[in-house]
Amino acid sequence: MYNLVRKWLFNQDAERSHDWTLGFLSRFANTPLSMAWRQKLPAKPVTVMGIQFPNPVGLAAGLDKNARCMTGFGQMGFGFIEVGTVTPKPQPGNPKPRLFRLVKDEAIINRMGFNNDGVDALVEQVKQRTYKGVLGINIGKNKATEEQDALQDYVACLIKVYPYADYVTINISSPNTPGLRNFQHGDALNSLLAGLKAEQKKLAEVHNKYVPLVVKIAPDLSPDEVRTMAVAFNEQGIDGVIATNTTLSRDGLSDKTLADEAGGLSGKPVRERSTSVIRLLRDVLDDSIPIIGVGGIDSAAAAKEKLDAGAALVQVYTGFIYKGPKLIKDIVNIL
Repeated sequence: MYNLVRKWLFNQDAERSHDWTLGFLSRFANTPLSMAWRQKLPAKPVTVMGIQFPNPVGLAAGLDKNARCMTGFGQMGFGFIEVGTVTPKPQPGNPKPRLFRLVKDEAIINRMGFNNDGVDALVEQVKQRTYKGVLGINIGKNKATEEQDALQDYVACLIKVYPYADYVTINISSPNTPGLRNFQHGDALNSLLAGLKAEQKKLAEVHNKYVPLVVKIAPDLSPDEVRTMAVAFNEQGIDGVIATNTTLSRDGLSDKTLADEAGGLSGKPVRERSTSVIRLLRDVLDDSIPIIGVGGIDSAAAAKEKLDAGAALVQVYTGFIYKGPKLIKDIVNIL
């Protein structure tokens, strides 16, 4: 059935199709129409960061930015769902068009720019959720916020989402917010992490629960940069790492028609790059810090590759757009 739906969706503008799909899932998740995407999967529980996941396959951030479709995605069998990226204030993101399918390469280029309704709107959605599974919330900074004030944005989001999240992801790796990737290096990285860990400690005492902090990194780092970041994560006591976000590289594309479009590339072409970052991280990170692998997972074999490289969990996004809910079942069945 998904192949038929995909054919129709792929004949439409990419962002319009995205919005239509989210609207449909949100509207019909609690109706008999949800039988079209519901899947009952075998239990493959795994405990990571002190959280028990029903299975290790999650939905990556970016698809459900405003937490509108948690129930619908949960019905597909995801072991966890990550919503966001969310910012303190609502923002429209970058001008359209900003989302492009590279069908021959099973890839996507996006330059969305953290378009979202703001953290308060997301929290209201999360408060009303019927989805009872594991929920990650991905936080970022507003485009208009100066780099020296970025910590304030991340802390503001962390304070508001902390009571409702099972883990919180710090997004410092999107290529579509100017200056954001500067926080992956040196003093900027250490100051940001130290500030967020200090706030996490306060919030854990206030809410009487510990919510892990996870950092999402880019695939465009040199091996030395990856190792340096891993050392910082060890020293700061970060609870987990997501590897990786989208890439600015256009290597591996067979169809160059859209290669000049600005933005981050995801999907099959980033698979090897992401896996190599996972291997590097696993060599340097403390054993207590798990990795969530994402990037080019379009099959059970691709997921297993990430797990074999050292990931404890995996997330899908672009592969899920191309393959549909069956991808989740295929991965879970081989675990």
